[in-house]
Amino acid sequence: MKKEIMLNTKNLAEISNQLPTPTFDRALLKPGIVHVGVGGFHRAHQAYYTHLLQEKGDAAEWGICGIGLRKGDQKIHDVLQKQDGLYTLIVNHPDGKIDSQVIGSIIDFKLGHETPDVVIDQMAHPDTKIVSLTITEGGYNFNSSTGDFDFDNTDVQHELQHPNDPKTIYGFLTAAIKKRRNLGLPAFTVMSCDNIQHNGDVTREMLLAFANRQDKELAEYIEKEVGFPNSMVDRITPVTTQADIDYLESTYNVKDEWPVTCEPFIQWVIEDNFSNGRPEFEKVGVQFVPDVKPYEKMKLRLLNAGHSVLGILGAIHGHPTINACMEDDLFVTYLRAFMDEEATPVLDKLEGIDLTAYKDSLQERFANPNIKDSVSRICSESSAKLPKFLIATIQDNLAKGGSITYATLVIAAWCYYSDKGIDKNGNPIEIIDATQEQLHAAASKTNTDPLAFIRQESIFGNLINEEKFTSLYSELVQQIYTDSDIKKHMTKLI
Repeated sequence: MKKEIMLNTKNLAEISNQLPTPTFDRALLKPGIVHVGVGGFHRAHQAYYTHLLQEKGDAAEWGICGIGLRKGDQKIHDVLQKQDGLYTLIVNHPDGKIDSQVIGSIIDFKLGHETPDVVIDQMAHPDTKIVSLTITEGGYNFNSSTGDFDFDNTDVQHELQHPNDPKTIYGFLTAAIKKRRNLGLPAFTVMSCDNIQHNGDVTREMLLAFANRQDKELAEYIEKEVGFPNSMVDRITPVTTQADIDYLESTYNVKDEWPVTCEPFIQWVIEDNFSNGRPEFEKVGVQFVPDVKPYEKMKLRLLNAGHSVLGILGAIHGHPTINACMEDDLFVTYLRAFMDEEATPVLDKLEGIDLTAYKDSLQERFANPNIKDSVSRICSESSAKLPKFLIATIQDNLAKGGSITYATLVIAAWCYYSDKGIDKNGNPIEIIDATQEQLHAAASKTNTDPLAFIRQESIFGNLINEEKFTSLYSELVQQIYTDSDIKKHMTKLI
């Protein structure tokens, strides 16, 4: 067997005989985009779009410098440094076709958890025009019920007292914006690419809340000078597995320590609200619109909520992946009933969108047998996701007198999931949630207080006061605790 080829700049010419590689001169790229949170989604989405634009030959000022603010970012930093920022994107089509290519838009990576000055200096560099974010819902540090900034966060308290030693994204942004202002440089755009409704507005509101407490004069400058475009992003990107790494080695003889897999579908809708220029992403299929809110609400309430419906119910049943759920006719029927009867009626008016076709496409994407997105990934950080994806739909339907049945069963199942941590066959469920202990503590009281789980105001808001919801929830949660065969309960509701 031939010696494997390590993925790096030196070996690109040799690798190009096996795989498509960047045709542009990466040495000419400047880091116009500083991106915080270099996970699989960023590399399958924004970095991919940026690569496509650079392939057109007119985007040298829009290279990406990745940023990690947490100790946990060390591994991706080390891999990308070793590979000169290069990685392979593996696109898995439903028919079994696989397209792979080497992506070259990331040209640097810096860590900030021990040396914050390195990150602040990069954000404040004259080349930087956009600071973009994929920091997950939890990284925005707001109370999901009230929407208020969480000043009780110990890292926030630290950086308010020590502005030159930031810990959270807000400390880094304010330090960098202040430095740019003092240097006479224009403000960069802060561009959220996370699955949060009104993500630009939320980022702006949270940053201003923090800055007002730290430095009111700087907050006034941010309010006046910094752009925060809202955006809607979409591409299903499962966690990379050893099988993906092995596939590249066995098929192409290429050693990539952290490739990314994804589906063929990709979408990005952005408000054209940038403070210091932007890439011409419209040349590679990105849609710029005056108001992204109806589109992001559609995606959050159908795709993201639909994922959670399948993920939580599927976890209790014992389905390991989302496509396995979609091979189960009952799950398909239940998902479509939720989308048609509960999610669709509370969406805003959408120009140019055929909702029936969109929902059909979601079912096809979820069923892609070559994606194999784990239910544990989909259920991860549900405490941050569900208030925006699913609980908001329940609240809207309560206000309008609509159906809440399908979503309420998911909440009841989430309680059982958080309490027992096992599927109906007694197998352990992998639970990934920053508030896992809090969720378990509340859920474990269900036998003595059926409403204990939904008394968590930070997650459920005032739902505890909605008799229509509490009555249905209490009935469903007790049924699940009596018999954990979730398909029996799903069948009764359809």
